[in-house]
Amino acid sequence: MTILEPTDGLGPWKQFLCRACGLVYDEGEGDPDSGLAPGTRFADIPDDWACPICGVAKSDFEPYQRRAPVAPMPAAVAPRRRPGVVIVGGGIAGWSTAEAIRADDAQVPITLVTACSGDIYHKPELSVALARGLSPDKLRRETGAMAAARLGVRLLGDTVAVGLSPEHRSLRTTRGTLGYTHLVLAHGARPALPSGLDPALCWRVNNLAAWSALHAELARGPRTVVVIGAGMVGCELAEDMARAGHAVTLIGAEALPLPELLPEQAGRRLLAGLDGLGVRFRGGTLVSGLGRRPDGDIALALADGTSFVAGTVIAATGLVTPSRLVQGAGLAFDRGIVVDPRTLRTSGPAIFALGDCISIEGRPCRFIEPVARQASVIAQAILGREGPGYAHAAPVIRLKTRSVPIELHGAPVADAAWYVVEETESRLSMEQRRGGDVTAWLAA
Repeated sequence: MTILEPTDGLGPWKQFLCRACGLVYDEGEGDPDSGLAPGTRFADIPDDWACPICGVAKSDFEPYQRRAPVAPMPAAVAPRRRPGVVIVGGGIAGWSTAEAIRADDAQVPITLVTACSGDIYHKPELSVALARGLSPDKLRRETGAMAAARLGVRLLGDTVAVGLSPEHRSLRTTRGTLGYTHLVLAHGARPALPSGLDPALCWRVNNLAAWSALHAELARGPRTVVVIGAGMVGCELAEDMARAGHAVTLIGAEALPLPELLPEQAGRRLLAGLDGLGVRFRGGTLVSGLGRRPDGDIALALADGTSFVAGTVIAATGLVTPSRLVQGAGLAFDRGIVVDPRTLRTSGPAIFALGDCISIEGRPCRFIEPVARQASVIAQAILGREGPGYAHAAPVIRLKTRSVPIELHGAPVADAAWYVVEETESRLSMEQRRGGDVTAWLAA
């Protein structure tokens, strides 16, 4: 929350939105971690400043203004009186859809159903929050209740969707059955936990509630931390924990981190950066079991026959889309809810989906950057507006490891070779070619 009041005669503080990851730069708050004091106007930011979350340039930001509160709905058209739009999911995808609908229509009834409180926060910040000193309160941008009041949305927090009947246009929840004119599924994906990992003994950082509980444990002082899984989130968390003063071990199934995305040269550079921060990497093995010791620490047994002990264990072993609700309703499902690539309609009538829970042409779409565009397309369809539709493109992948920031563009494939374009001590540039065409390139 902005504390300073403007005294430069340029009017109220303005906000600017990162088009890549959704971070909002508030002039009143600045970005102290990057040397921008509170009260730094966006125009005064150096051109080489980068988004502290995803690393894009200043030119990738655009003016942002939160929608003003809408007038209360008359009782005759209140959401609880008649069916309207029902959104399942209180994350960025669900709230973005509510925002997009309200941008064009202040009266259509909207009910948002979420298994949590519906508080609004920026999920990509979770994997870099410790080193930046971001407490749960600082991460929370707006409570669910405040967002619901601002948008004129009926919020059903701590409520689980348990059944769906497309033919009757009804959603059964733990707080009763809701009728709808349109349904939007935005319930995201949940952590995928291998069978050898006891969920009671390892943390999964996929939402603000889970991160808040982990934050409370780590706030007691430096700990020995094991991060299981050397993918994007695992590497980011390992660096964040190390920068916050914890002794970190990162465990990966392959010899290098991020083997499914990065060529060997980039993987080795990333590994060297993590090593420079004190992160110990155990590659080429899996965790076969966890056990609680009498002293409260956790014993880890590895598939290679070795074992060691840690105070805190975090599993970053991927995501999986919950399928019970949609498959029980007969909706098409293929590693996610199948949607039309242009309209984001599911196979059910008047049902749309977006965000982490969808798949497009058999591939999950788990990136922040497309969510705003997806929400806009769905809002236009629900409100009967003409629009160009959604055009899916592979988002730029940005690894938020400050020791070795990596950008990956295009659509890399496993069976195509990578070629070095430039390699110096401070920079690595590579590209992947297929049939003479560059299909992907990276910079590290």
